Amino acid sequence: MGGVTGPVFLWLQVVLGVTLHRARRTLLQAAILFCVLALLVWVAVFLYGSFYYSYMPTVSFSTPVHYHYSSDCDAPNSVLCSFPVANISLLKNGKDQVMIYGQPYRISLELEMPESLVNKQLGMFMIKMSCYTNDGQTVAAVVRSAMLHYRSGLLQTLNTLLFSPLLLTGMTEQKQLVEVELFSDYKANSYQPTVGAVIEIQSQRVQVYSVQLRIHAFFTGIRYLLYNFPVTSAVIGVASNFAFLSVITIRNFNYEIDEQAKNNLVNNYLFTIFQMYRVQDMGRSYSILPVYQVRTVGKIKGAYKQTLKALTIFNRL
Repeated sequence: MGGVTGPVFLWLQVVLGVTLHRARRTLLQAAILFCVLALLVWVAVFLYGSFYYSYMPTVSFSTPVHYHYSSDCDAPNSVLCSFPVANISLLKNGKDQVMIYGQPYRISLELEMPESLVNKQLGMFMIKMSCYTNDGQTVAAVVRSAMLHYRSGLLQTLNTLLFSPLLLTGMTEQKQLVEVELFSDYKANSYQPTVGAVIEIQSQRVQVYSVQLRIHAFFTGIRYLLYNFPVTSAVIGVASNFAFLSVITIRNFNYEIDEQAKNNLVNNYLFTIFQMYRVQDMGRSYSILPVYQVRTVGKIKGAYKQTLKALTIFNRL
């Protein structure tokens, strides 16, 4: 019984050792595969993010417009000495352009105006915007009209009575937000980039609380898809990058395997030839190598030369 137990125990040890070796190798391969996949996913996300950041322009831009005017003349209290004028910069952080070349933009001015008697009597007034370059050259100019929205006396009275609690507590005011579209399809010139604009209200009686300049981009083509379908575009972009990187990785991996197989084949062939020469030196018969059908010393030398040529060809591949 003891004679049988020994071989069985030895067999179990061998089987267990082989199983553990295979499990360890499988676990190592799985870990390597996971690391490679994680690296490919990270690189794919990084490439898509870099492309999105460099390709997509600023969607919207808003900046306050601070007007200045002259007040050193003899004029009534409700009349200014000059038109209100503002000079604004169209650069982000003082260096990056807001509008890129070839991209259409909608530029509008938003005026917060009180429903005062002066503004009601003002009627229509003109707003002029002039865009200029670094050297001060005007590249585009436009003039648009604006006015308060009309409200009848009865409607204004009812509105005052309805919102009187809010008006008394200061939670709301009697004002209107007037939006004036200055450019509906403005495109910056690549040779003369727009860096700033001068906005002038051509009225000496206008009263405003605050003014905002708003620039909004209208996307077409790929930019339209990236902006309106960000999740779908991100999934498709990352998946495309991942597939491309996977193909490159697999091709490189197969190339390394082919190179290793070629080297092993050449090394085995050379080892066989060298063994033949050793047999020749020992004066033995060559019939012990039936695989290569080598019968004479001349054939061995020819096979050796062919092996060297094959090695050169493999190295060139």
